[in-house]
Amino acid sequence: MTIRDLPDTLAQFARARDGMQFHTPKNLAMALAREAGEVLEPFQWPAPEQSSALTSQPDGDKALRHEPADVFAHLPRLADVTGIDLKEARAEKIELNRHPVDLAYGRAEKYTNLGE
Repeated sequence: MTIRDLPDTLAQFARARDGMQFHTPKNLAMALAREAGEVLEPFQWPAPEQSSALTSQPDGDKALRHEPADVFAHLPRLADVTGIDLKEARAEKIELNRHPVDLAYGRAEKYTNLGE
């Protein structure tokens, strides 16, 4: 399966379980937000060194492996249901968010907050 196959694969999965009725933009957006929040859970309380170690475990933390996979499923499903071409939308967003290299290079803060 490729990334391009993912929307059709996910739609087939939902159809086979009579789940299309639940795949509304609202429900999918809420599911996406919930799953994205769950990505944060394993990092919430450990010290920085401990949370960094989660990624180096041979099997990894299940939440660390499974929650991003859920986000990865909900996002293209939401895009498919709403008719959003993610590749096109990403290109538009990159164009809108052009950060001048001389102002943004190596900085974490938004360059517009630097007095420009």
